[in-house]
Amino acid sequence: MATFHLQVVSMDGLEYDGDVERITLRTVNGDVAILARHTNYCTAVGMGTASIVLPGGETKKAACIGGMLSVMDGECHVIPTTWEWSDEIDLDRAQAAKARAEERLKDAQLTKEARVRAEAKLYRALVRIGTADGKK
Repeated sequence: MATFHLQVVSMDGLEYDGDVERITLRTVNGDVAILARHTNYCTAVGMGTASIVLPGGETKKAACIGGMLSVMDGECHVIPTTWEWSDEIDLDRAQAAKARAEERLKDAQLTKEARVRAEAKLYRALVRIGTADGKK
């Protein structure tokens, strides 16, 4: 399968720089897969599991939360707010964050803003747990 250059740079630094067959990730408009010779494209990244298929077929997964995706002249750049490879996710920490968010959401006195924040924390924890459960 044809490959293209992918660079993933998070706030923590360079996460990936090399050729891939495909990257699939969640955008604010839904899931998207980028293959070689993709048209120029730019979008905001949502929250979900990103999947990278390396030359030869090996797949790597990461929790990808927020940021931007750009494809320009055959080069793909992902600039996520958070990028955690599946084998680096602390599953116990993610499960504790999930439990805290669920407990917070039980509070009937939460303001709308506090509820939205708690729901976002819950969803981030669920993304991390789902990504870690699918470790390869």
